[in-house]
Amino acid sequence: MIKKLFEHIDIGQSHCRNRIVMAPMTRSRADSHGIPGELAPLYYRQRASAGLIISEGINISLDAVGSPLTPGLFNNAQVDAWKRVTTAVHDEGGVIFAQLWHTGRVGHSQVRDGCLPVAPSAVPILGQQHFTSKGMLDYEVPRALKLDEVRATILDYRRAAERAQQAGFDGVELHGAFGYLPNQFLVDGVNHRDDEYGGSIENRCRFVLETMQALIDVWGNTRVGIKLSPVIPFNGMIDSDPKALYAHLLQEMSKLPLAYVHLMNALFPLDDFPHWPQDVLGTFRPYIDSLVIANGGYDAQKAEAELVSGRADMISFGNLFIANPDLPARIKLGAPLMEADRATMYGGSAHGYTDYPPMSV
Repeated sequence: MIKKLFEHIDIGQSHCRNRIVMAPMTRSRADSHGIPGELAPLYYRQRASAGLIISEGINISLDAVGSPLTPGLFNNAQVDAWKRVTTAVHDEGGVIFAQLWHTGRVGHSQVRDGCLPVAPSAVPILGQQHFTSKGMLDYEVPRALKLDEVRATILDYRRAAERAQQAGFDGVELHGAFGYLPNQFLVDGVNHRDDEYGGSIENRCRFVLETMQALIDVWGNTRVGIKLSPVIPFNGMIDSDPKALYAHLLQEMSKLPLAYVHLMNALFPLDDFPHWPQDVLGTFRPYIDSLVIANGGYDAQKAEAELVSGRADMISFGNLFIANPDLPARIKLGAPLMEADRATMYGGSAHGYTDYPPMSV
């Protein structure tokens, strides 16, 4: 029986009606100026029965943009558009955090008005291509950030956190996973810097820790979370010792008043990395003092078991929330779940976005 998923839980001052989290999911339905589309308030309102919604990744600056038609939070028009989203969620009694996003080298100059993507070091992604308005293109060699630009990027995160407050969000999450800029600073396969932001594990963690402190300075205690993917090699995230890296990072973050740590399980086979931890929660949960949100590969039964085990406090669902806007109700009733249409996940109109029907009453 599913019970634990429907227990209430508090994140800071926010009361979450259940432990079901809507994971952040890029939907590429903003306009060319990074303004969320007219359907965005409806899309989020439809899913407000989640205990917590974490928004799609929101670019913190123009330089953070890597993919077409993704939203931003760096000008007043974007703030006003997000106000309509947060109001829609709050009107339904929901809670919503903004996921702050900088894509780093996971972008392409075709999307960036001819400007190369930036990264900790000039190391390209190999063996993959990037989606652009001109189709799939090979990744380019990114431009390495100068020291003053690294510090300026941390300020960009702070400004985005301030704008998230203005937009009415309940908190913010740093996207430190899946190969985006904070993740790039962490792993030694990408970060080849020889200044205070590269080299040792302590130095490679500096960017994330300083950014988290900047976000906390804006939001205060238990209003800032972080998403991490310790053993996901996608986008070239290859580290020589992820256990030591993330153990140190999480120990240092345990000194901060975090809302939660959002941990992604392994989503790809790890046969090529036998020395990497296979059990993410089992390995890293002991280093975390805050709430833990677990992500990746869960259905209702597995989610319930994870909560009962005590290894996680909430479970986030991605694709299931695309096709099932009333996912908590469906789980509670044991109702059938619809499958998302992958062809309409990114870009487009209402089809595959806001036209998935709720259960018949």
